This record gives sequence, C-alpha cells and structure tokens, in this order.
Amino acid sequence: MANHHVESEVTGSVWKVVVDVGDPVSAGDVLLILESMKMEIPLESPVAGRIAELLVRPQDTVEEGQILVVIA
Repeated sequence: MANHHVESEVTGSVWKVVVDVGDPVSAGDVLLILESMKMEIPLESPVAGRIAELLVRPQDTVEEGQILVVIA
C-alpha cells in the first residue's frame, strides 16, 4: 500500500493536532485543526490507514499545498 500525503488547503497555522503517529484512522476522521483568517478548519483524512508521519506541530505556520500528515 502506498503512502498518502495529506496537504493543507489553506495558508494559516496549526491550532490543534488530534492524532499521533501510529494511530489508525478512517476516511473522514479529523487529523488536525488549522486556523486561517480567524476560522477553525478541520483537516480530515481522505483515506483509511495509520498515521505514519506528522510533519507539523501546534503553532506551526503552514502554506497551501504543504504536506502535513502521511498516512500509510
């Protein structure tokens, strides 16, 4: 099974990380919450799998298109 890279759809900051490396996730599960223009935006898993890598932490600034999470 190939790894799936989950990218940010907005420029903003990481408000909260909901998962940890090794956690199983289903499609639609919230992985983390981004804050952009004073709005909280949940980032959902597009696929089922296991969290292989978390590439951001709370308070990190992210750009649109940046890879935030890797799901195996």
